[in-house]
Amino acid sequence: MRPRVCVGQLTGAVGTQAALGEKGIEIQEEMMKFLKISSVDVSNQIIQRDRYAEYFCFLANVATTLDKIGVEIRSLQRTEIGEVEEAFGARQVGSSTMPHKRNPIKSEQVCGLARIIRSSVEPAFQNNTLWDERDLTNSSPERILFPEATILADHILKNMISVLEGLNLKEDRIKENLSMLHGINMAESIMIELTKKGMGRQEAHEIIREKSMEALETKEPLSALLSRTPEVTGIIPAQEIEKLLSPGSYIGTSVRQVEKVTGKLRSLYL
Repeated sequence: MRPRVCVGQLTGAVGTQAALGEKGIEIQEEMMKFLKISSVDVSNQIIQRDRYAEYFCFLANVATTLDKIGVEIRSLQRTEIGEVEEAFGARQVGSSTMPHKRNPIKSEQVCGLARIIRSSVEPAFQNNTLWDERDLTNSSPERILFPEATILADHILKNMISVLEGLNLKEDRIKENLSMLHGINMAESIMIELTKKGMGRQEAHEIIREKSMEALETKEPLSALLSRTPEVTGIIPAQEIEKLLSPGSYIGTSVRQVEKVTGKLRSLYL
C-alpha cells in the first residue's frame, strides 16, 4: 500500500505543469526521486484523495481486528466465564468505588478507540469529492484525520500486544466450563464415529440428540447414558466413548492451522 499512498506531485496550480515548461514531467520525477517517493501519473492542483481513503480503510480494518480480539478477551474475562484475564499490577486499581474489581481496561480501551479510527473512513471518502480543480473542504478534516487515526492505530496496536503478552489463561476454568454441559458439547464426535462404523447418519443423529437432551435434563454425563444405550455400545465400546467425549481428542487440525498462519506471518513480518 505504501507505494500507492506515499506519492508526490509537482504540477502547478491546476495540474498542467505549464510553469515548468516542456521538461515538467522530468522535473517532477527528479524531485520525487530526491524525496524518495513515487510520482503521480496525473493530478490536478492536488493529488486525488482515493489513495488516502484506502489508507484510512486499512487503519479501520486493523482497528476492527484488534477490536474483535479485545471483545473476545473481555467476554472471556467476565466473572461467569473467567477463562482469561488481563495482567493486573500489584497496585493497580480496577474501580474507584469497588476495590475488588479487576477490569480488562486495556482491551476496553482498544475497543473504544477502534470506533474513533473507523469513524475516519467516511470523511476520508467524502474528501474525494472536490469542486472543479479543487476546493479546500478536504484540507481541514485531513489535518485531524491523519494524525488522529494514525496515532490511535499505533496506540491500540501496542496496547493489544501488551495485553496478549501478559494474558493469563485459566486452564482449570476452561476445563470446568467444558464439562459444564455434561459432555453434550462433544456429542458430534460420537455421531461421526457411529457413521464411520456403518450407522446411518440420521439414525446416529437422532440417538445422540435424544441422549443429549436427557443429559441436560438429568445432569447425568452423556458418556454414562451412551454406555447404557445398546445401539451405541454395539458399535463403540464404553471405554472408547469416554475417549471420544474428551475435548482434547476432538480438536481436528487446529494446531496445524495455527502453526500455518503464524508461520506465514513470521515469514512476512519477522
